[in-house]
Amino acid sequence: MFNRAQRDFSHGCIRVAKPFDLGDVLLSPEGYSKGKLEKIRDGQKRTVIKLNKPLKVHLTYLTAWMNKDGSTHFRRDIYSRDAVLLKALREAMVKNL
Repeated sequence: MFNRAQRDFSHGCIRVAKPFDLGDVLLSPEGYSKGKLEKIRDGQKRTVIKLNKPLKVHLTYLTAWMNKDGSTHFRRDIYSRDAVLLKALREAMVKNL
């Protein structure tokens, strides 16, 4: 899924490319290593793990970007947000003239 150009196949969930690496970073202070998380996954019992501190999550929606190698990428605006951004940018340009 992460190598596809179009990735809007979910129903609002956020997919993580390397969930156990993320779990290791977030849960190691709670005593959960990557290996321990993998053992929990392989087990038969449902396990709920709560963070001691709330985690702030910031999502960024991009339809155009440039990679480190200078290559430019464009994607379809599947959520129709580019028009709002373009309007705001144009208004800001007019104010700064």
